[in-house]
Amino acid sequence: MTKFKTIFGDKKPVIAMVHLAPLPGSPLYDSEGGVAAIVEAARRDLKALQAADVDAVMFGNENDRPYELKVDTASTATMAYVIGQLRAEIEKPFGVNVLWDPMASVALAAATGASFLREILTGTYASDMGPWTPNAGAAMRYRDRLHRPDVAMLANVSAEFAYSLDRRDLADRARSAVFSSIPDAILVSGAITGEAAEMTDLIAVKKVLPTTPVLANTGVKHTTVADVLKVADGCIVGSSLKIDGDTWKPVDAERAAEFMRLAKAARGD
Repeated sequence: MTKFKTIFGDKKPVIAMVHLAPLPGSPLYDSEGGVAAIVEAARRDLKALQAADVDAVMFGNENDRPYELKVDTASTATMAYVIGQLRAEIEKPFGVNVLWDPMASVALAAATGASFLREILTGTYASDMGPWTPNAGAAMRYRDRLHRPDVAMLANVSAEFAYSLDRRDLADRARSAVFSSIPDAILVSGAITGEAAEMTDLIAVKKVLPTTPVLANTGVKHTTVADVLKVADGCIVGSSLKIDGDTWKPVDAERAAEFMRLAKAARGD
């Protein structure tokens, strides 16, 4: 059984984001509210998402702008603390994503007991953060050195905020990444957070990877989730579940519940 199936079973999972408030050391950090405010905001979002019966949650530092390719140790440590504070309340499989640092994501997954992580693991990009050259081999070897070979690696092959310098088409890059770097799933994204992946990209990638899970990573909406799940093997969703569909606002419990109603109907649950 694959790691992906072990975690999610046979369903096409909806993985919902718990976007942590800006962490200590980042420019938008609320020093008056402190870490306690980060914990409480994450707790509210987690509670709303689990009440909506999402299939899994993922903790990410989406608010830590400007983004970094190698994060401050304090960011990873604070994320571990927040997840630790919530650990007894997490009822669903959970994953982590420390933008945009694969080694930090691996360390966080190992420390917190996460089942999966999301990262850019392959490719070469010109990005808002500068030259971007992730190393899947280093990240996976680090995972195994930390004795967590069970952590599923969800590899995003269309990096947001970046332009691929590899001019092969996306389907070829995805197929190559599966062969060379053995991720547990492939993610297809739009240009930035909250923007949808092109359906033509999802279709093309799934066509060349019929036996590998392929998920839509960004921009899935209430109006598109049924069409997305006809092609993709699941989706990761954040902005659409927020108040007014705004990435930076808290989770809207009613929007989350309606999204899951539509997703379950599309899956035939």
